[in-house]
Amino acid sequence: MNQRPKLAQAIGRLGFFSLAFGSMIGVGWITGLKSLFEQAGPVGTTLAFVLGAGLMIVIGMCYAEAMKLLPVTGGEVAYAYKAYGTDKAFVIGWCLAIGYLSVSAFEAVSVGIVLSYLIQVDAWPLYEFNGSTVYGSHLLLAFVFTAFITGINLRGVGIATTIQTGLTGLLILFAAAFVIAGFSQGDVANLTPAFGPTESWTAMGGMLAVFVTVPFWYVGFDTIPQAAEERAEGFPAHALGRMLVLAIVGSTVFYGLVFMSVGMATKWSSVIDMPLPTAAAFEAAFGSSFWARVVLTVGLIGLLTSWNGFFLSASRVLFALGRGHILHPAFGRTHPKYGTPTTAIWFSAAFTFIGAFLGKAAVLILVNVGSMCITIAFLGVASSLRKIRKDTQVTTFGYQHVLPIAAALGSLFILGAMLIPGSPAMLPWPTEWIVLVVVAVIGYILWKTAAPIRDALPDADRSELILDEPSDSG
Repeated sequence: MNQRPKLAQAIGRLGFFSLAFGSMIGVGWITGLKSLFEQAGPVGTTLAFVLGAGLMIVIGMCYAEAMKLLPVTGGEVAYAYKAYGTDKAFVIGWCLAIGYLSVSAFEAVSVGIVLSYLIQVDAWPLYEFNGSTVYGSHLLLAFVFTAFITGINLRGVGIATTIQTGLTGLLILFAAAFVIAGFSQGDVANLTPAFGPTESWTAMGGMLAVFVTVPFWYVGFDTIPQAAEERAEGFPAHALGRMLVLAIVGSTVFYGLVFMSVGMATKWSSVIDMPLPTAAAFEAAFGSSFWARVVLTVGLIGLLTSWNGFFLSASRVLFALGRGHILHPAFGRTHPKYGTPTTAIWFSAAFTFIGAFLGKAAVLILVNVGSMCITIAFLGVASSLRKIRKDTQVTTFGYQHVLPIAAALGSLFILGAMLIPGSPAMLPWPTEWIVLVVVAVIGYILWKTAAPIRDALPDADRSELILDEPSDSG
């Protein structure tokens, strides 16, 4: 067996919190607010996110327990492999990687949308996709920012998390400023209609449509298990769970305050059709572009923290699949100096930039596709933890026993709502389904081309590569 490739150990407590919290916030609350408020209004959206946070905490506690048992890079890949073996580990790992990369591509598209509101960057129209113009200037911005994210990830996790921590601090500071301004100058009467336009959605139907996308908006807490192996010396594995849950709670507070402050700042129905309703609401409320620019500055910072976190995590999932020879072992190679997964990083960069070619129309597509893939991964974690407990005869007490069951049922509910015909949250046809088929075909090709190498590696060696321990059967 080849020597087990290892990553540099350089992430502390603050680094892990910033990685998770910064990844969860992102820029979707600016670029995706229109669809959220149209479906559920400011109050309905906030309630859907709070309910979603409850499910995410349950899932997060499953992650916390799994990390104590297997604190290795790749998180879900290791849990699924320990529970079910190679093929299930690939399915869960590939779904998770696509979920992360869909967020990364979402940010590549969003950078042009956000900057075009701050400065005029809509130049060189190239083609139309799904009713939206794709501009050459937006693709150039996507390329530059993708290159920046790729560069800092190639240079080492220490640099990546240091930048992440600094940006997260700025994000919280600027966000607090505009939230306080919104609440102090806003009016509760502006929140109506509180649950969206009732002529097209019932309150429950609109909230359900938002609720099923919660995995996309909250995904980011699970960046912690992807980098669990890279924790600094002296940082115990059991402390990772606390950082994870704290990040979920923090992001819930952020989302709730933002949605309510935007809704109160001005009559939200009057700005919902603006390109960026979040910024437009504050500009209309104060009669000045200053607060709109503050909002967009927060969005740009959130875009970078989210992008960096998911890019890093996607590369770690692919690295874990490569290190275990589930995918081609090239994905498991590390840089001799920086200890970073080079092939996995370059693959993530290519996928991200290609996604930018879908343009503004990709925003909702990536939310839906990413939500489905991430929910499948969440279901895999809950199921894997339950089986690992059974196989290893781990003793559980009280609520611990029902955690994976509740997490699995919540994940199945979301998947059902996205797949059952007639559901208000059904995955739109045909674009999202075409994207899902494309990524499934890419995964199948990668799986099949790695078959000779994968089959040549004994199970005992694969267990040591993935789990950092000899297999039980070896």
